[in-house]
Amino acid sequence: QVQLVESGGGLVQAGGSLRLSCAASGRTFSSYAMGWFRQAPGKEREFVAATSWSGDNTYYAVSVKGRFTTSRDNTKNTVYLQMNTLKHEDTAVYYCAARRGGGIALGPYEYDYWGQGTQVTVSS
Repeated sequence: QVQLVESGGGLVQAGGSLRLSCAASGRTFSSYAMGWFRQAPGKEREFVAATSWSGDNTYYAVSVKGRFTTSRDNTKNTVYLQMNTLKHEDTAVYYCAARRGGGIALGPYEYDYWGQGTQVTVSS
């Protein structure tokens, strides 16, 4: 069992930056791939970024590539999402998720554990 808690969301102006953190419980954090998803009102949950269990491999949605960076610190059981040059359309609730097996996946149904989400609002 893995419990995930996101933090770092908030209100920021367009062009600004935020860093989200996702702290995980459990001693097997390093065996999980970690993903970030977001969901805006009235829209489906969409993939944002993911990192493999080691952090050596990452993958990004086209809409955020070059602006967002995900990383992890397995000694702290924490994964991060650095978001730069934020746009109004990045406004959403952001979720982190853990996937057994360690490999990157893009579909939300491929993840086993989810955090409660943190709101990111970008004012235009």
